[in-house]
Formats: sequence, C-alpha cells, structure tokens
Amino acid sequence: MPAQPPAVTDATPEPTPRAPLAPAAPPDPATPLAEYAVLGDGRTAALVSRSGSVDWWCAPRFDSPAGFAALLGGPEHGRWLLTAPDATSVRRRYLGDSFVLETTFRTPTGTAVLLDAMPLGDGRCDLVRHLTVTEGTVRVRHEWVVRYGYGAVTPWVHRVTDPDGREAVQAVAGPDSLLLRGDRLPRPQRTAGGHRAHVDEVDMSEGESLELSLTWAPSWLPVPRAPRLEHRVEATEHRWGAWARAARYEGRYRAAVVRSLLVLRLLTDAQTGGIVAAATTSLPEDLGGERNWDYRYCWLRDAAMTLEALLEHGYRSEAQAWRQWLLRAVAGDPEDVQIMYGVDGSRDLPERTLDHLPGYAGSRPVRVGNAAVGQVQNDVLGEVMCALHLARAAGVEESADSWSLQVRLVDHLCGAWRRPDSGIWEVRGAPRHFTHSKVMAWAALDRAVRAVEEHGLPGPVERWRRERDAVHADVLAHGWHAGRGTFVQHYGAEHTDASLLQLVQVGFLPPDDPRLLATVTAVRDELEVAPGLLHRYRTDRTDDGLRGGEHPFLACSGWLADALARQGDVAGATAVLDVLTSLPGDLGLLAEEFDPGTGRMMGNLPQALSHLALVRAAHSLDEALVRGASAQPSGTADRP
Repeated sequence: MPAQPPAVTDATPEPTPRAPLAPAAPPDPATPLAEYAVLGDGRTAALVSRSGSVDWWCAPRFDSPAGFAALLGGPEHGRWLLTAPDATSVRRRYLGDSFVLETTFRTPTGTAVLLDAMPLGDGRCDLVRHLTVTEGTVRVRHEWVVRYGYGAVTPWVHRVTDPDGREAVQAVAGPDSLLLRGDRLPRPQRTAGGHRAHVDEVDMSEGESLELSLTWAPSWLPVPRAPRLEHRVEATEHRWGAWARAARYEGRYRAAVVRSLLVLRLLTDAQTGGIVAAATTSLPEDLGGERNWDYRYCWLRDAAMTLEALLEHGYRSEAQAWRQWLLRAVAGDPEDVQIMYGVDGSRDLPERTLDHLPGYAGSRPVRVGNAAVGQVQNDVLGEVMCALHLARAAGVEESADSWSLQVRLVDHLCGAWRRPDSGIWEVRGAPRHFTHSKVMAWAALDRAVRAVEEHGLPGPVERWRRERDAVHADVLAHGWHAGRGTFVQHYGAEHTDASLLQLVQVGFLPPDDPRLLATVTAVRDELEVAPGLLHRYRTDRTDDGLRGGEHPFLACSGWLADALARQGDVAGATAVLDVLTSLPGDLGLLAEEFDPGTGRMMGNLPQALSHLALVRAAHSLDEALVRGASAQPSGTADRP
C-alpha cells in the first residue's frame, strides 16, 4: 500500500452564512445519467459516476437528507471521489448479478481497478472502496467533501481513533456522523474550485492497493468498528447473486430482466418492506425545466406493480413483507388512506424547495417531499387489489387482518369511484373523471369479487358485483369516444394517454376486443415519437398545472409491449422490447424518461416503474409465445 502522509490536524470550519439563492447552472454541464451506477444495501442507495465520484448518498435511509449531493449541484455540495485523473478509458461492470461495481481506469502509464460496494445484511450503513493498481504506475486522486442537509451544512471534521486503534476522519453535524477510514487518509485543503475538502494525490505502482470505508452512524453513539471489507464485499456479491438465481425467467431478455428485478429488490427496504419509486429526487424530466420531483417514497401504485413483477418471477417472500408494510401504513379509517407514504409508513411528506442547490443541469426547483401525497387518485386501490390477487394465486396465504383491510378499502371505493380525481399522472390541474382511474376502480372490485368466488373469502359480494358492473357500464358510456373509435384520457376528452394501455393488462375487456385494438393503435398514433417510445400524454392537451414539456416515459414502452403481447402481436411486442432493452447504458439501469433526440436518460434514477414495466412485458411476451400467438398479425407489419 502507498505510504501514509504526515498526520494533519483538521481545522474547525469557520461559520457558514446562510446560502443565497443559487444562480442557475449553465444549460448542460451535468454528468449524463446513464454514466451513473447505483449501489444499495437494502436501506438506502448511492450513485457513482463513471469517473468514480459518489455524487449522491442519503444515509441511513432512502429518504434521509443527502450528505453527498453533487448530483444536484457541484462538488462543493458533497461528493466522494476516488479516481485516476489521467485515465484515457474507463470500463465498468457489476460483478455477476450483484451491485458490486468494478471500474477499470486505463491511463498512459498503467491500469487501476476500483471495487465499490455497500455491504448487505449486517445492520450497518457502510460504503466501501478498494483500488488496486494492476499494471504500471497510476496517479490516484482522492477527494472527500461531506455536506449534510443536501449540501447546505458544513460539518465539524476532526481526527479520531476507532475501537481498533486506527486513525479515522469523522464528519459530525446534528444527528449525523460519517467516519472515513483507510490505508491512507486525505488531508484538509481548498480545492481549485475554492471549497473546503479532504484531498490526497499519490502515485501508486503495480500491486499496491488503497482500501477505504465510509460508515454512517448516529452522532451520539461511540465510534463504530470498521467493516471487514474483503469478507463483506465477497458476501455481498454472493447474496445478490443467490437472490437473482431464484428468478423464473430464461427468455430472450434474461440479462435485462434479471438486472431489472435486482433494481426492484434494491429499491425495497429490507427492514420495513416498503418499496420506493426511485433512489433520487429532482432529476428533471426536461433539462432546465420545473418538472422535478422527489421519488424516494412508497407509492401504493408503484409498489403494488413492483410486487406483481416480483411475484410473476417467483419471489413470494417480498409479497408477504410488502403486505405487512401495507397493513401498517394504511391502518385506520379508509378516508385517510394516502397514495404514498414514507419508507417506514410515515404520512407526513410536505413538499419544499432547496433554493441553495442549482439543480441537475440547472433544472430548478430542487424539491424534497411531494405535495401529491394529498391528492385523490382513484386508480390506486385497483393496482393494490390486483397485486394482492396475484399473491393469493401464487399461494401467499391471506391473513384475517389483510383481508379485513381489503374489505374496508373496497367498501369505501364503492362510493368514491364516482368522484373526479388527479389520476395516475398526478396532474396538478383540475380533477377529472379519468378513464384509467375508473377502469382501475373496476379492477379493484373485480379482484374483490374473485377473492370471494375463487378463494372463499367472506365479503358483501353482491354489492361488489353491482358496483363492478356499474363502473364497467359507466366507462363504456363515457370513456369511449364513438366518433374517434377509441377510449379517451378522461370523460369528455377527444385524446388518449398511455395509461389506457393498461386496460388490456387488467382484463377490462378481452385483449383482442376491437375497442382495445383500436385504442392501442390510437395511443401509438398520438403519442409514439420514436419507434417504441411514447409520451405518457400530450402536455398541450392535458392540464397538468406545469410549464414546459417532457420526454418519452419508459414505463409506457413496457406497457405497449405488454399490451401487444396480450393481443397476440409477438413481433410487435418483441420490437418494442428490443428498443427498451437497448436504451440502458453499460450497467442496465433505466431512468424515468428518455430523450431520443440527445440519447440521454431523463428523470429520477433508477426508476422502479420503468424496470417493472420491462419485467412484466417480458413475462407477457413469454406467455404469448407459449400460447403460440401469431408472429405477425395483419396490420402491424409496419410498426417497429
């Protein structure tokens, strides 16, 4: 290992005045999102750039304030960089089916290999890094900048001795403590950009290595012991791999499906069972725009769809854990049920802006919390009931408490479905009678009826049948536009949106019903902007209460492939899935949206909805192949 630099006593930082409103960043200086890897430990996640910079890390939970927030600003807002600054090429991969990241830096004088991981299963919150020079000589730069409160708070940084007698650097502010340990610790100095950091540069030769670990702990507890790096990294790789091997999928898209399933598992809290929608906040749907949202929470809809994707590929224990989370989160009066919760089931998620951050590529405001928590979205119970129905069919035994909860929620829906709502897209304009919301209310009632009929569970089935039939008739009377020959976005509209593709998935009508065939065609005609890539809706036709536009929504590509597969169009579904699986970068991660003009991922990353839609579409395509569906139905040959 390289020689340790002389010991340095860190100066206590001078007081930091309250930051003024940050100026907007240049239009597009940001690292492309496809160049980020994600690490996770079952409680939180970190994003690491191709250059070896940890630019996002919230500890100890997904929704904790970030200590590294350079993703939404610059290095001065916190990052942990370990890199070969002279690298002429960089190659990355995950080791097997894991989230242990290997980055290989090649420089004119040598090669270095960096391993990054967040160890699993030990109840700790660690991020470990191990760099080895495998050839020649490599200059290595190490830069450590901790800023709590999403880059707003400069901590007290000082040297301490850990329980093993090793020197460490500790950053403390309020309840948070980060402890940096390693073979060679950086020294405090100001960077070329003028911000305070801990920095080290060293020339390392073949065979030399640098081992570093970062541990979050409550600031009031004694300094914890160091993690056992070699053992924990190897065990973490094996645990991820063992989980992935249980996946029931051997089809054409196995690599993409398994990586997507792993992402869904990474976004599932190992302690509470809550499933977050994404690991980040405020990554923009449009560069420089205001469509920037915090997705580090548990949407009932997204989590239920994730559960369906996992169940279809053989994962039952996750269903049981999420059902217990659901019972705790929505306990109480059905009138008080929210569309989203904190990862621990907490209800209070007020939205606020962080004006000290310039945002990713100048996209502001940066938001934490989410005001959509107060919206009424009548589709949500449909997704939940569909997921729990699938769990029953997979053999997950229904408990008295879980069924009692479902009965109360469905009874409440019997009156609520007639009201307008904000819909699946959480529009901030006027509530509407969204066709998708009505259909998902039908799905909730349908699954409740089938629970009684197919599984013998008790409930007011006659009432549920009447309401189910009433919803169905209402949608056919008001959600179908006879003149256009398609279902429409909301009652009285003349346009579609991509959520109508889910009418095929939930069985509202037979998949090959002419009305659904026509609707899939209409959705593509209106919303498909590149082969297999669709807007979720036209912003010029939908009052969503926001300025600007957005890019194709990747979950909609999965929904399209799923609908085509269910309708027997194997060739069409395959073509769309070929497009969707070609979009991720070298690590197989999908964001929320994709800009076909620039080839860039957009929106929060990694996005559960994008990955689960891919997984479910691949499953539906396999089922279509088993049914022996036609490879080329008439009228679709010219589709991508």
